[in-house]
Amino acid sequence: MTDIRIETQYATGASRQAIEQALVAAGKDLDRLRPGDLAMLEDFHTMGRIATAQLAGLAEITPADEVLDAGSGIGGTARYVAGRSGCHVVAVDLTEEYCAAARWLNQLAGLDDRITVRQGDVTDLPFEDATFTLMFSQHVQMNVADKALLYAEARRVLVAGGRLAVWDIVAGEGGEPVFPLPWADRPEYSHLTTSDRLRTAIATAGFEIEQWNDLTGQAAAIMQTLLTSPPSPIGLQAFVPGFQAKASNLTAALAGGRLRTVQGLARAV
Repeated sequence: MTDIRIETQYATGASRQAIEQALVAAGKDLDRLRPGDLAMLEDFHTMGRIATAQLAGLAEITPADEVLDAGSGIGGTARYVAGRSGCHVVAVDLTEEYCAAARWLNQLAGLDDRITVRQGDVTDLPFEDATFTLMFSQHVQMNVADKALLYAEARRVLVAGGRLAVWDIVAGEGGEPVFPLPWADRPEYSHLTTSDRLRTAIATAGFEIEQWNDLTGQAAAIMQTLLTSPPSPIGLQAFVPGFQAKASNLTAALAGGRLRTVQGLARAV
C-alpha cells in the first residue's frame, strides 16, 4: 500500500474532534454512551450497519472466535462484533488517526476490554501465522494494488479452516465511475478489479469460496434511501470530507452498473 496516499485520503487531523462534536450536537451523553448510539457514523462502507450485520451473520461468529478486522477505520465492525458475540477482536488500520479515534470510541462504548487496536498495513500484518479464526475485510482492497499479497497475508494469519468475510466494491460495466468516491478522491488512489478477478485472487491465495453474492441492487436502493433521508448530525459526514459528493457518486455508479458490490465468505484450506 502507499502510506502517503492513504493518509491523504483519510486523515484530516480532526476526526475525533469532529465525531465528538457530532455526538454532542445530537444530544448524546458521552459518559453514558451506548454502542448503538454510534451506528450511523461508525461503518464507513456501502450500506453501513446493514452490511456489517449481514456479513457478521454470514460468518456465524461464536464467543470462541479470535477475530481480525483488517482495515477497520474507526472501529465500527469491531465494536459490533465484540458487543454482540462476546469474542475478542483485533482492529487494524493504516491510518493512525482512525486508530486513535477507534480506541477512544471503544472506551466510550465500554468495549475496550474486548477490542485491541493496532496501527498496521493489511499487506504486512503484524501478527504471527495462524493467529485468527475469522478475518473481516470490508472496502479495503480498492486501495490495494497487489491483491495477491493482500490475500496471502489474510491466509497466513488465519488458522486452517478459518474464515475470510468480504464486503467489497468491484468494477462493473459502462466505463469508469465519477470521482471523488469514498475510498479515492482521484482515480490514481483507486485499484478496482472485477468480481471474477477478485474471487480468483482470493481462491489462489489458499481459500475455498463458500459464498459469493452480488448485492448491487440492494446496495444502490439502500444508498439512494440514505441520500434522500433527512440529514442527521450523527453520520459519516461528521468526519469524512466531501461525504455527500462521494456518496452520491458511489450511488450513481452502483445504479448505473459501473460499480458492483460483492459479499463473500471464504474458508482457509
